[in-house]
Amino acid sequence: MHNSLQEKRHRLFVFLAGIFITNALLAEMIGVKIFSAEGTFGFNPVNLNLMGFVMDFNLTAGAVIWPIVFVTTDLVNEYFGKPGVRRISYFTAALIAYAFVVVFITIRLSPADFWIDTNSKDPEGNFFNIDFAFNKIFGQGQRIIIGSLSAFLIGQLVDVFVFQQLRRFTGSKMLWLRATGSTLVSQFVDSFVVLYIAFSGIFTNKQIIAIGITNYIYKFVVAIALTPLIYIGHSMIDRYLGKENADKISADAARKSEGFF
Repeated sequence: MHNSLQEKRHRLFVFLAGIFITNALLAEMIGVKIFSAEGTFGFNPVNLNLMGFVMDFNLTAGAVIWPIVFVTTDLVNEYFGKPGVRRISYFTAALIAYAFVVVFITIRLSPADFWIDTNSKDPEGNFFNIDFAFNKIFGQGQRIIIGSLSAFLIGQLVDVFVFQQLRRFTGSKMLWLRATGSTLVSQFVDSFVVLYIAFSGIFTNKQIIAIGITNYIYKFVVAIALTPLIYIGHSMIDRYLGKENADKISADAARKSEGFF
């Protein structure tokens, strides 16, 4: 019976880690595209006036799937605590760094002439250089990459710390508070760390703060909206492990999660 429960825990961790790593890596890859949230849904720009700057909800495409990382982080936090979140966060950061190294190597590969010739026109017949397009899309600046990875790791550590601190006060109750609360705090930190590392000296402090506020408003709304998914995932895992076993595993995860690091 004990071995069966251990196998279930291992399968659960691998499953959650797979979802987490896949979506975090994809978010980094597609993050080079900036899209208009208002335009996507057919609305006019909101033209928010923040600190003297008119800001719209122009967001990185990675924001589309990053909420899945929020949910997965909270579920790993609940059942595997700080050791589990830290393990997949460090591993994911290493994989993202590896992916960018591979991308930079491929950018420097000499393109085949026929590849450029056969991909030189868009559907309207306009000429373009597909190799230039490939390099432009995937060749993110080093500061952006460093900023993104730093913000990711710091955000994850803040998330697990706040989550477990709230759990000490709520026990196994009020999952919505520790899940949503930890996400709101960690994403506030994440939003500004990545911007300051990537754009300090390029944008003014006021611009960075204004952009950070706009991004955080989106993350705030999404975090609140995702609360039901946390409960759905929690319920599914409880059924998979068995309610009594799930409660014991969750309590054990909390005991192993003292401190920030």
